[in-house]
Amino acid sequence: MTQWGVASDAGGRRSVNEDAALALEPVFVVADGMGGHARGEMASQTVVEAFRALAGQRSTTITAEAVLAVVREAAETIRRTMARETVAGRVETDGRDPVAGTTVAGAVLTEQDGELYWLVLNVGDSRVYRFSDGRLHQVTVDHSLVQEMVDDGTIAAADARNHPRRNVITRAIGTGPDCEVDFWMLRVHRGERLLLCTDGLNGELGDDAIAAVLATVADPAQAASMLVDQAVTGGAGDNVTAVVVDGPDDASLDEATARTPGAAEEDEEDLSTTLPGEEGRR
Repeated sequence: MTQWGVASDAGGRRSVNEDAALALEPVFVVADGMGGHARGEMASQTVVEAFRALAGQRSTTITAEAVLAVVREAAETIRRTMARETVAGRVETDGRDPVAGTTVAGAVLTEQDGELYWLVLNVGDSRVYRFSDGRLHQVTVDHSLVQEMVDDGTIAAADARNHPRRNVITRAIGTGPDCEVDFWMLRVHRGERLLLCTDGLNGELGDDAIAAVLATVADPAQAASMLVDQAVTGGAGDNVTAVVVDGPDDASLDEATARTPGAAEEDEEDLSTTLPGEEGRR
């Protein structure tokens, strides 16, 4: 049995919360809308609602291809909505093409060869972390300008959180004809936790602060609330959302393993899917 908790806040400087989240086994996702107010809120809610179609399905039936289809459906819905709103004159363009888009980061519980896995995905700079054996590991890689600068050696990783262009993302859902989605397969570990969050959280809290909460607060709902509260109290100016997921219990893991003895030993596999990229700004 999997347990989880969700918390979200508009942050100290925003009147509208453009974040959205879905936590409904076996699907857990967060989304951070861009485009301003109603457009960003529409985009993040659209992608979350698209993922709701996977909720309640058996873990054995969910694949990376099924998730990719959901992302594409959400992107098309966002584009259609924006086109309709623009024609109706309900979108202020300021002389530019109107844009609405969203990031997404998620983890879907799936099963392969009798082993339970997390199918982790991301587009943009929302993140998925794994907390296991007292250590915090960032699974996803940000699709952002500052991450590219870190990768190129232009800036140090420690400087990325305070860089003036840290909000420029290089991939988003809905801002172009298609988008690239990155996938990872992580074999489920006993006693592990996942944290899914928008950049309002990790932009304010460092790894040590995040790990301290995940290590000491047993209830996932309380852990999610504490992380969001600490980010907001610390001065987060952006929307902040956290989903904390405690992995399946021992009985669930044993049941899956018993169905197919001699399951695969791989712990992590990169299943990156290559599609045309996009660029956006929040």
